[in-house]
Amino acid sequence: MLLLKVEQLGGEFMATAVEKGLKKIGITVSKPILAIICIIFGILVIVFPDLLQWIVGLFLIIQGILMLTDYLELRKQ
Repeated sequence: MLLLKVEQLGGEFMATAVEKGLKKIGITVSKPILAIICIIFGILVIVFPDLLQWIVGLFLIIQGILMLTDYLELRKQ
């Protein structure tokens, strides 16, 4: 039961992080579309377990770039 709650919190954090990152670069995605994208990627990870490494790697690279550009923009001001 506790593990399920932790996984739900992790999923909410991931969705929030993706939504904030997309807004930073000027892309807005509705929650139902974001949910469908998450479901598709979840199915792909189950079918192709090696794909998980690529998805997590891309997510971390994109988040790192967004955080770095945000920091540099704040530093300019």
